[in-house]
Amino acid sequence: MNSILNHPPKSMLEVWETLPEGTLCQLINNKLVMSAAPKDIHQAVLFDIAFEIQTYLKGNKLGKLRIAPYDVHFSKQNIFQPDLVFIKSENMHRIEQKGLIGAPDLVIEVLSQATAQLDFGEKKSVYENYGVEEYFIVNPDSGNVDCFYLVNGIYEKKESEKGKIVSKVLGTEITF
Repeated sequence: MNSILNHPPKSMLEVWETLPEGTLCQLINNKLVMSAAPKDIHQAVLFDIAFEIQTYLKGNKLGKLRIAPYDVHFSKQNIFQPDLVFIKSENMHRIEQKGLIGAPDLVIEVLSQATAQLDFGEKKSVYENYGVEEYFIVNPDSGNVDCFYLVNGIYEKKESEKGKIVSKVLGTEITF
């Protein structure tokens, strides 16, 4: 019998923990945020980027790549499902069965109309506060990339060429 039937949840985290595996739901600043499956262009761009990074990582054992839905546990109020996360080899001890505990080293979000405001707002703030070294926001329609590099605990924004992600963490450029 489900424990939620025995007692009502006392926190949003308890509600989140009762969701079925694979549910497209994030806990953002203690609010449940659900979304529909992404559009085709989103998935096509995401796949292209993931393929390029994974191909690069096969020859350069730098760490692990994970693709959404994959839970990243920043805190009891913030559990995100970024589109792509990279975890350096020295941080792989934080990977658990339920996902990553703590900040990944690199995050890539592919914009969707429904999540764009979160990607540029609340999620960006959490990534910055928890020390995600690089954060890239990709517009799948235009190919534009907003690049955020953590410098002294604060994100510095750089523009990128269309269809290109320049990663210091990975030590390479990803074209898509």
